[in-house]
Amino acid sequence: MPALVLLGAQWGDEGKGKATDLLGGSVDYVVRYQGGNNAGHTVVVGDQKYALHLLPSGILSPTCTPVIGNGVVVDPSVLLSELSGLNERGVDTSKLLISGNAHIITPYNVTVDKVTERFLGKRKIGTTGRGIGPTYADKINRVGIRVQDLYDESILTQKVEAALDVKNQILTKLYNRRAIAVDQVVEELVGYAEKLAPYVADTVLVLNQALEDDKVVLFEGGQGTLLDIDHGTYPFVTSSNPTAGGACTGAGVGPTKISRVIGILKAYTTRVGAGPFPTELFDEDGDALRRIGGERGVTTGRDRRCGWFDAVIARYATRVNGLTDFFLTKLDVLTGWEQIPVCVAYEIDGKRVEELPYSQSDFHHAKPVYETLPGWSEDITKAKSFSDLPKNAQNYVKALEEMSGAPISAIGVGPGRDETIEINSFL
Repeated sequence: MPALVLLGAQWGDEGKGKATDLLGGSVDYVVRYQGGNNAGHTVVVGDQKYALHLLPSGILSPTCTPVIGNGVVVDPSVLLSELSGLNERGVDTSKLLISGNAHIITPYNVTVDKVTERFLGKRKIGTTGRGIGPTYADKINRVGIRVQDLYDESILTQKVEAALDVKNQILTKLYNRRAIAVDQVVEELVGYAEKLAPYVADTVLVLNQALEDDKVVLFEGGQGTLLDIDHGTYPFVTSSNPTAGGACTGAGVGPTKISRVIGILKAYTTRVGAGPFPTELFDEDGDALRRIGGERGVTTGRDRRCGWFDAVIARYATRVNGLTDFFLTKLDVLTGWEQIPVCVAYEIDGKRVEELPYSQSDFHHAKPVYETLPGWSEDITKAKSFSDLPKNAQNYVKALEEMSGAPISAIGVGPGRDETIEINSFL
């Protein structure tokens, strides 16, 4: 049962799309198991660049079946637009499967998200305003709308009424907004039913049967470990579980079927949105990392905050996910620095701390303790093996591997599909 989980080991934007696409030709199914269109992947195939927001990266592999699992929240308009865009570029999207148990991002979820974030002012979380959090809140409050509800208008109407009973009170009395009409929402949602119908399936059954038949299934997380609702830098997190355990609940596959957990690790660190970031740079080095690395959110369009590599976070990701391997990305971005600082520990209240503090207050006040490694100036984008890398680049990778607690099995040396060094096979 070759089931692999592939996830971000930092705050997201580590290059998961490239890693997933690299394996796409070798796997039979690629499954998104959480999140929504608040996270994006950039995949480069030849001279073509694809920005995916909701669809699994496996959509670009003709031999792969892409699956949107029950743990994902789906904005139908975004999904259909993304499918249309790929079809226009000649990509076959007909094999896509969508769980009937996945929850729908409704128009009122988007409205609530935007007005709430605006109302918070300086205390805002940094949400993308796409309705993700309110949709997950509806799911937990048991007033959510699922994909399968689109095919029973009576049930759909009852559920929309139940959700809007409270939301309209909040919108009108707290935020001074107009109430949202039930009929208008139902009409819009029902309009998506026929277009989505060819893709809707019992994905839990499909995936478990595939594993029983020895098919290779890759579970793809959005965002990153430090944005996990339980294990991230709460409250500056997403509304779901990008960590490895989320793959089981978000796809309906038992933990005993997971054979490998791969963490995607950027050779430096980035973050989008608010929240603590110990190694963040506010100088020319930070600007250079942002410029050279093209650090702008695929979905949000926001500049990413940039900083040096944080080994404390990497060790934490190894622990909470049970990582078996790392895929190190964007090593080429560091070319040209004479010295490269790496955060090996934190200083908190004058004490050295080598593991991520559980206290939010401590993490907010953590100061990075750096070790400096020699850099390299040689172009590494043409490297095909680890031995092709400059000695200092090799030493940098080895140091990160030792600090992070899991073997680095692949290295990204450029944005292209073929600009990857594979040290150990993931399959």
